[in-house]
Amino acid sequence: MTARAQPLDRFLAHLRDVRRASPHTLKAYGRDVADFLAWLGDGVPEPGRRQMRAWLLELEERRLKATSIRRKLASVRAFYRYLREFEARDAPDPSRLVRAPRAPRRLPKTLTESEVDALLAQPFPPGFQGSRDRLLLELLYSTGCRVAEAAGLRLGDVDVEDGAVRVFGKGRKERMCLLGGAARTAFEAHLPERRAFLRERKVADCGAVFLNRLGRPLSSRWMLETVAGHARRAGIQTRLTPHGLRHSFATHLLDRGADLRTVQELLGHAHLSTTEIYTHVSMARLREVYDRAHPHGSNRQRV
Repeated sequence: MTARAQPLDRFLAHLRDVRRASPHTLKAYGRDVADFLAWLGDGVPEPGRRQMRAWLLELEERRLKATSIRRKLASVRAFYRYLREFEARDAPDPSRLVRAPRAPRRLPKTLTESEVDALLAQPFPPGFQGSRDRLLLELLYSTGCRVAEAAGLRLGDVDVEDGAVRVFGKGRKERMCLLGGAARTAFEAHLPERRAFLRERKVADCGAVFLNRLGRPLSSRWMLETVAGHARRAGIQTRLTPHGLRHSFATHLLDRGADLRTVQELLGHAHLSTTEIYTHVSMARLREVYDRAHPHGSNRQRV
């Protein structure tokens, strides 16, 4: 183990034990920082601006996307921030000596309200799996929660009567989400199917809202496949993910007059700037409707 690898191990342990980072986050941070330290080698005690620029240039020459380079630089910055705060390193943070490449701002892909209606109005097979899948789709669209948040949902986190759901987001931050009427109905319909399923399988109740065929918590990966499969059956052309339903949730709220701060709170965004992307989606839709409906709205030549 090199001298540089030891603080990396302590950094990852800090993320896991103190920051409560997810396994996916730990893997990404560990890979990014380890790659940087391997590139740096043990010959340079503290990299400066020249080394940092050379590293970023090499990443660009490897044709990495700007978003990937920005993520790697963010991982390195988090690592050096840990060194300063918890290992008393007095040296300046070299990752602050360079600027991350500007990433193109892409509008998130969302469903129209009619597409969501088609997704949720399709027939689901009777029994445990059908009621579970319907609840999953209703809950994702009703709450706007992330797939990992849905996978970690426990029965005790849901108050059907009040229509409230407690979820734990990034960094184990707790927030409250709301269940609409359709989602509450789906939850009430699924509970007896869930109890009957556990009795039939003769397995103990693990407490997770969403169970797989073995009675264990349904994984995020299976949720991804479930959402995509039902979208195909509903005739939706693009591949739908749980995050696509989250994007649709936020966009439809803004389309119907919700204020940005409320949507930020419901999504669990730390910064309002993250939520502001949905205002661009709403404006793009308004422009599309305007161009289609107004006699002089489009750029087509008038005669």
